[in-house]
Amino acid sequence: MRWALIGASTIAAQYMIRAMRAQPDGEVVRVVSGSAERGAAYAETHGIATSGTDLDTALADASVDAVYISTTNEKHFAQAMAAIDAGKHVLCEKPLAMTLADAAAMVRAAETAGVVFATNHHLRCSGSHRAVRDLIAQGRVGRVLSLRVHHAVYLPENLQGWRIKAAEAGGGVTPDITVHDADVTRFLLGEDPETVVGQIGETGLGQGVEDSAMSVWSMPSGAMVMSHESFTHPFAGSGVEVHGTEGSIFARGVMTQNPVGEIELVTAEGREAVPFDDHDLYVEGVRLFAEAVAGRGQPAATGWDGVKSLAVALAVREAALSGVRQTVDYGDAK
Repeated sequence: MRWALIGASTIAAQYMIRAMRAQPDGEVVRVVSGSAERGAAYAETHGIATSGTDLDTALADASVDAVYISTTNEKHFAQAMAAIDAGKHVLCEKPLAMTLADAAAMVRAAETAGVVFATNHHLRCSGSHRAVRDLIAQGRVGRVLSLRVHHAVYLPENLQGWRIKAAEAGGGVTPDITVHDADVTRFLLGEDPETVVGQIGETGLGQGVEDSAMSVWSMPSGAMVMSHESFTHPFAGSGVEVHGTEGSIFARGVMTQNPVGEIELVTAEGREAVPFDDHDLYVEGVRLFAEAVAGRGQPAATGWDGVKSLAVALAVREAALSGVRQTVDYGDAK
């Protein structure tokens, strides 16, 4: 598979280029950047043959099979629609778009065009999260009563920029992290949040956008979910807890881009360390995307998964701003 990077991004540099090249015959052939100078330097650093600022030129390249979009959030919709119109497969960073309607339109357009469209929700590719999901599915904790996602971290200085001060670019912790926690919850429990209540605030980094959020979600099964996201917590750690009628799961340090952390199952029989596979999350995500393009299965997170995670994040923000419980509006998402 031959890739074009839409966005000379940090995540592509740190994780995605390596993941693409780890696939059989995987190749990154172009990068598109808003800055010609940045694009050229990026291409030289990462051994990419061609760089430029014109998206249409990149999409007209017949050697490009797929694009990876990791620009600022307000650009995703137009770039994805152009790529779909050019017949390219699309792997898009979360959140898919600024609005639910735009996100759904992207996914429907890809279906009509017959191209694969996926959301880069990396956490569902991790061995740790898969192990937690398996424990739940096997009934090891009985009926799930509650789930707690703690994803309060300190945003590294090199990533702050638009994420903490540019609402017009899609900044804020809810589109950046709450979407991840929504996808993790849906992945682990196999159901979609119904209603949410929430609170957001600026606690040290935010400049016109929220840098911390807490919310509680109701699930169709009756389970309750508590979700906490922040850009301002340097020592809090992260994790997922699942509490059921027959046991609890404590997954510590697993809300991360790396295959680390530990899982403990606690039941009446005692405490049990749970092993999990430590494969590279991004290599696995790109592998499943390539398999889907080849007609074998689905991406780890489909476009509709991205629509639904965005719907939850938008509902959390609206609940916090309005002070009113929100019913999550998924539109016509499948």
